[in-house]
Amino acid sequence: MSVMKNLLIALMVVSSIVFSCSAQDKPEFEEPLNILVFSKTAGFRHESISSGLKMLYDFSKKQNWVLTATEDDRLFTESFLNSFDVVVFLNPTGDAINHVGQAAFEKVMNGKGFVGIHAAADCEYEWPFYGALVGGYFRIHPPSQKATVVFEPNDHPAMKPFAGMKSYTTYDEWYTFKTNPRPNVKVLAVLDENSVKEFDNDKWKMGDHPIIWWNEQNGTRSFYTGFGHTHEAFQDEKIQQHIVNAINWAGKRID
Repeated sequence: MSVMKNLLIALMVVSSIVFSCSAQDKPEFEEPLNILVFSKTAGFRHESISSGLKMLYDFSKKQNWVLTATEDDRLFTESFLNSFDVVVFLNPTGDAINHVGQAAFEKVMNGKGFVGIHAAADCEYEWPFYGALVGGYFRIHPPSQKATVVFEPNDHPAMKPFAGMKSYTTYDEWYTFKTNPRPNVKVLAVLDENSVKEFDNDKWKMGDHPIIWWNEQNGTRSFYTGFGHTHEAFQDEKIQQHIVNAINWAGKRID
């Protein structure tokens, strides 16, 4: 009896471990989300692109993301782009997409999601559709430094990692934009310009300085975050979850 009892206990322990592991491995979402990550640089290249890609890959299994990463704008055809639910622009710069790709992108974006990370605002200045989608174009920035982002009242899921916080101080590169995006987007956070110390003039200041925002038009959900210049930004747990939630929101998984 003691042998049988010990065997039953052992089987119960093994079953418990297997169940626990399978529960941990189970994705948060049953349906997969197909995501295209685009990071071509025709201007300045951020070294942090590699860290951003790693972060997205690390979260892909738990989030049930099917990731495709490319820097080849020749792939931007209607048939290719139609297979994705969300397009993430991870620090692309300059004139990164040819005219054929731009036309295809415009045709398929209705009903899809877009997430722009940091230098997504330093991209495609001569493409009005993209400018309206991302919400603002980069103008200048002070030297990278520690500064404070102040949150505006909202219940957007991308801001849940900062719940209960009025502000967040971190090291990054803080963009100023050619025009204030506020009239055309829903602002979630602004840069506290008084927290920026290292600059030799005030030309970068906007007064009202949005740094994170969202917009939804014609069924397309668009999100932009100014975080993401440094490797460390993609290793910050709050910013990681901020981006994860933004992608799932853009993919209409969460509201």
